[in-house]
Amino acid sequence: MSARVARPTDPGAGRDPVPPDRTMAEPTARAPRLHRWMLLPAAALGFLVMGGVLRLYPPTAGASRPVLFLGLVLTGAPLVAGTLRGVLQGRLAADVVAALAIVTAVVLVEPFAGLIIVLMQSGGEALERYAEGRASQAVRELEAAAPRIAHRLHGAALEDIGVDEIAVGDLLLVRPGEMIPADAVVVEGRSHVDTSRMTGEPIPVRARAGTRLPSGSLNQEGALTIRALALSRESQYARIVELVRTAQAGKAPLQRQADRAAVWFTPFTLAACAVAYLLSGDATRVLAVLVVATPCPLILAAPVAIIGGINRAARGHIIVRRGAAMEALARVNVAVFDKTGTLTVGIPEVTHILTADDWTEAAVLRLAAAVEQRSGHLVGRAVVRAAREAGQPILVATDIEEAAGRGVSGHVDGRRVAIGSLGYIRELHDDAAADLEPLEPHAAGLRAYVAVDGRGAAIITFADRIRPGLADLFRELDRLGIRRKIILSGDHEHNTRAVADALGIDEFRGDLRPEDKVAAVENLVRQGERVVMLGDGINDAPALGAATVGIALAGHGGGISAEAADVVILGDDPAAVADAIRISRKALRIARQSIGVGLGLSGAAMLVAALGHIQPAVGALLQEAIDVAVILNALRAAR
Repeated sequence: MSARVARPTDPGAGRDPVPPDRTMAEPTARAPRLHRWMLLPAAALGFLVMGGVLRLYPPTAGASRPVLFLGLVLTGAPLVAGTLRGVLQGRLAADVVAALAIVTAVVLVEPFAGLIIVLMQSGGEALERYAEGRASQAVRELEAAAPRIAHRLHGAALEDIGVDEIAVGDLLLVRPGEMIPADAVVVEGRSHVDTSRMTGEPIPVRARAGTRLPSGSLNQEGALTIRALALSRESQYARIVELVRTAQAGKAPLQRQADRAAVWFTPFTLAACAVAYLLSGDATRVLAVLVVATPCPLILAAPVAIIGGINRAARGHIIVRRGAAMEALARVNVAVFDKTGTLTVGIPEVTHILTADDWTEAAVLRLAAAVEQRSGHLVGRAVVRAAREAGQPILVATDIEEAAGRGVSGHVDGRRVAIGSLGYIRELHDDAAADLEPLEPHAAGLRAYVAVDGRGAAIITFADRIRPGLADLFRELDRLGIRRKIILSGDHEHNTRAVADALGIDEFRGDLRPEDKVAAVENLVRQGERVVMLGDGINDAPALGAATVGIALAGHGGGISAEAADVVILGDDPAAVADAIRISRKALRIARQSIGVGLGLSGAAMLVAALGHIQPAVGALLQEAIDVAVILNALRAAR
């Protein structure tokens, strides 16, 4: 006995699917969105430029101050109103000091200093909006990919109906390439059905009478007559849509770095203003303190550093879809992994060839690959790959006969060769099945039986191969302080255990439905853990949405899991998870450095302003210099 390991190829299951013929929603174009949050800083800058130009031309110099004041009122009002709403809702954010500075500038008619504050405040918020990225379209993508049309049988008549019209007990026809429109049981027909997107099981299900199938799984090569067991809106696919929706809605927003610092910086600033006024009785001195104390370093440092980190990650083919995800990723301490397609390749590969007397592995592979080379089934593809990797010539087979979902036979080099399920071989050659019985105790997992000239020749076993390089990934995660690693899989418990044992992971669970994965992740979050989850399938999407940070492998398109995730790895390498964590931690460390330096300089300037040595306009320019220093430091995150 020896192992034959095939290289990973296309993950598509079974035969290339037939176009779904109106069972899938057509993709819709998305109109570009206007970034309205850029208008306010642009307007503030425009008023500053306009006021400056008017002041430089003597005949219009007198109009400069009114124009600046009008600009301050028009652009400052939305910021002050937004801050006031936040305060009334109990949020003490970093923009409270900025709002006070704007109001004081209006009262004292100091429009230049006030507009500078508006520009910095609104510009920082615009940067944060940019870093946040677009909202996830996961639910819309799921709903767009759902089956739309079902084929209902009435005796010999067939009618197309909307999936919402399916009733429990209806007989439905599902053609090759179409989705199962509702949870159902097979009444008639044979096929292989790809359930991997729904259950995580890498091997297509052999569907025959009595086989239960979840909605959203894909029929491959044979037509099936099924009986609906649930309404479409109550079936597995619909439950996953709802799970994604509720998981994302229940995800608590992260508190910004700026807001955390504002908890102590804002009271300190107000105290400095009070002292300045009590010592001098001069309201202008209070404005000067507010201007230099406006927490632009708080507002600017974190988004600039995070945008730099996002750009740095993108160069490594890691797409961070939201700025908050970059912050959250820096703090994760528990890593959760899907199994199929994430830790494993996700397609069956030949592992062992158990041969009967007088047969060699090479001879069996050569003959079996000849009859399988025209098959689109995953098992057939695996046999052909194994033969090629073993250096075996692929012979030409004739008189090919394929029983959908059961096996294939043909003539190769003057010999009759059959490969398929045990039942298929028994129907063709009862003696061949008896020849292979002694090999059965040594065969594990998915298997195919080979007969030549009516006699049993071999049993070929298949398994899903673990991705290379995972040991290095887990060592790197240990170095990053993530010592708790968990596998959550929809595949069978014993398959999950085998992968966990091979990788040295102590915590694992198998046979999980999508809602079970969500519950497990939410339980970890409730315990105070900061969870990063890596997955790749539709059945992972709800749990990715529930995790502190969800990361999707998108080497083969990503689909719904990429839409539900906060981070998308544009490849098939889970090792990029460690890179993403390193980049996020560097970005957050630089953001903290910038905040610390910026607030220190602002604090020193506040003391000088409180003593009356800085005027409001000069303070605004000084604050600008501090902001430039903070931004330059934060830009290091992009390196």
